[in-house]
Amino acid sequence: MGMTMTQKILAAKAGKQSVAAGELIECALDLVFGNDITAPVAIDEFYKMGVEKVFDNTKIALTPDHFTPNKDIASAELAKKTREFARKMGIVHYFEVGKVGIEHALLPEKGLIRPGDAVIGADSHTCTHGALGAFSTGVGSTDMAAGMATGTAWFKVPEAIKVELLGKMGPYVSGKDVILHLIGILGVDGARYRSLEFCGEGLGSLTMDDRFTIANMTVEAGAKNGVFPVDKITLDYVRCHGGNAGTVYTADPDAQYARELVIDLARVPMTVAFPHLPENARAIGEAEHQHIVVDQVVIGSCTNGRIDDMRAAASILEGHAVANTVRCIIIPATQAVWKQCVDEGLMNIFVDAGAAVSTPTCGPCLGGHMGILAEGERCVSTTNRNFVGRMGHVKSEVYLASPSVAAASAVAGYICSPTSL
Repeated sequence: MGMTMTQKILAAKAGKQSVAAGELIECALDLVFGNDITAPVAIDEFYKMGVEKVFDNTKIALTPDHFTPNKDIASAELAKKTREFARKMGIVHYFEVGKVGIEHALLPEKGLIRPGDAVIGADSHTCTHGALGAFSTGVGSTDMAAGMATGTAWFKVPEAIKVELLGKMGPYVSGKDVILHLIGILGVDGARYRSLEFCGEGLGSLTMDDRFTIANMTVEAGAKNGVFPVDKITLDYVRCHGGNAGTVYTADPDAQYARELVIDLARVPMTVAFPHLPENARAIGEAEHQHIVVDQVVIGSCTNGRIDDMRAAASILEGHAVANTVRCIIIPATQAVWKQCVDEGLMNIFVDAGAAVSTPTCGPCLGGHMGILAEGERCVSTTNRNFVGRMGHVKSEVYLASPSVAAASAVAGYICSPTSL
């Protein structure tokens, strides 16, 4: 019986000729990482094991990105614990404020993820890195601790859902719209503990940033991981960021899938996920019809904080002003993206439009800092979750959208399409 792309990677990392869905295996890991919220818990568990050093100080990354720059004493203590552990263990890939970025944007940018790698991170959106043809999945802090100590992790081999992409996206439609559309089809548990495996001639029209966005949100359909085949776009990205080609795996023609879907990219509309679940996806026309007034717009996060996202937002904001009733917060995902925004003149566009620009942080996405919502407030956000209370008060609302729709909504003061400005 043939294997899916994910199953081939897992078989290789387990030292086996083949694996089957449901099989329990132990795999060697190429990278283990955590942030300022999850790593401190993992560090405590690491020490409880009685281990004196990590398995490989070049295969661990620590990225304090959630509550940094530290928002209070408690977050400062978490960052301090992470920093001291990194120094004690000689962790090579430790990224402090000033060099930090949101982990799921920073690690690929630093060339730390390669095709064919097996990666775990103590953060649910670790699935982002499947965009590079790697098996990458989120784990708990205890599993992160075990990974740092042993360089291995146990997995149950997942079944897979095949998603064939056809055609090309229309104007202002991006990877964010594609994944929201897909989650609307599957539901938030429709891919539970399954691998979402993308294929089809439509892949050629997706940029690397589109792929990162799509892979990032596969967990919002319950997926164990999302993965894209490796092509020239992938390899060009890896080489440009100092990595190597890794190992390229392809699904067998007779691979078994639990479900198969076909999405015509040309038919995917600009999409907005209404509160309070990502599956509550609706075409932009429905949102415009309801004239949903907003108080805040956030453009950034591990989902949409890359340079393509910044350019998309700037193309809408240029020559416009943010509505007087809206707070627009823009957060480049890494220092490199922040600097590129400066070099390309995007920063002038943001500031001239009346937006606030932050240093890289996850802050508002999880209701941490840099944009908390009060009771009754609404936010259009390019982040990945819109659960009850996700960005602040339990009686606030978050609408998920692409950078283009978010920027247009900031100008209009209500959720709208860029074509309506």
